[in-house]
Amino acid sequence: MTPFTRRRLLQALAAAAGTGPFHARAQAAYPSKPVRLIVPAAAGGATDIVGRLVAHQASLAWPQPMVVENVAGGGGVIGTQVVARAGGDGHTLLMGAINHTINASLVGKLPYDSVKDFTFIAHLVSIPNVLVVHPSLPVKTLAEFIQYARSNDTLVFASSGNGTSQHLSAEMFRMETGVKYQHVPYKGAAPATNDLLGGHVHLMFDNLPAAAPNIRAGKLRALAVTSARRNPAFPDLPAISETVPGFDVRSWFGLMGPAGLPRPVVDKLHAEMARIFAQPDVLRRIADMGAEAQVTDPAAFTAYVHQEIERWAKVVKASGATVQ
Repeated sequence: MTPFTRRRLLQALAAAAGTGPFHARAQAAYPSKPVRLIVPAAAGGATDIVGRLVAHQASLAWPQPMVVENVAGGGGVIGTQVVARAGGDGHTLLMGAINHTINASLVGKLPYDSVKDFTFIAHLVSIPNVLVVHPSLPVKTLAEFIQYARSNDTLVFASSGNGTSQHLSAEMFRMETGVKYQHVPYKGAAPATNDLLGGHVHLMFDNLPAAAPNIRAGKLRALAVTSARRNPAFPDLPAISETVPGFDVRSWFGLMGPAGLPRPVVDKLHAEMARIFAQPDVLRRIADMGAEAQVTDPAAFTAYVHQEIERWAKVVKASGATVQ
C-alpha cells in the first residue's frame, strides 16, 4: 500500500468514525455558503417561529447566514419535497414538524419516502396541545368531560384541518376513552377558534401557545394538556395522562436534511443546535411559548420519527382520515 493510498484510507476511516483531522477540516469548511432553512408552513405559526429562532441564532455564530424560506402548502408536503430533492451538502435543511410523521400514512401518494429520503439531525422543541371547551359546557374537570362525552352524542369538536395534530389528538383521545363527538375541520386554527369562542362548536384540542391567551382571559376553559406531564406555563392544569395513563401527544419540531448528509456536517449541525438551546434567553422564549426544548442526537431523533410514524398510522387508520 502506497503512502498516498494509506493516507486516503485513514481519512475515510476517520470520516466514518467522526474523528481525526479529515473530520475536523470538513466541519471547519461548513457552511461554505448561505444555508437555506425550508419551513414547510406559512409565516407566523409555531414551525416558523422555531425555524426563525434557529436561523437567527446560527447566523450570529456562523460565517455564513442561515436564511428561512417559507414554502407552504400541501400540509407541509411541498416544502418537504424541496429538501428531499436538494443536494446532500447540508446547505438546504428542513424545519421538520409532527406533520412529517402524520403525512407518512395520511397522504395517499407522497413524492418522497418519509424516512429514506432524509437525514434526521436533532429533535429540538415539543409543544403540547390542550383540550379546551366553551365555558357553557357543564364540565370543569377532565373526568367530568369524559363522563359527559360518553353519554352525549351531540358534541362537536373543531380542528385546523383533517390530519392535523389537533384533529388526531382528538381521535387518539376518542380511541383511549370511548367518548363521542363529531369532527368539523376548518381551514386553519383561527376560524376554528373563532367558532369555538362563539359557541358554534363545543371543544378543541388546540396548540397550547395559541390557546393560552383565551385560557388566561377566561374565554375558554382548559381541562388538560396532552403531554405526558404538566406544562410549566400552566402548572395547575393537569395532564391527560393523569386520568388516561400513557396518553402523550406533542407537536414536535426538529432539524432535518436530505438523505446522505456527510457525518461531519451532521455533527456540526447537531452541536450548533445543542449550543443554541442551552442559552438562557432562548430557553426563556421557548418556555414563554408553553414549549419545551429537548435536543436529541441523530440516532435518538431517527428512532423517535420511526416511532411516531407507526403510532400515527394507527390513529389515521382508525379515524378514516385521508388526503390525496
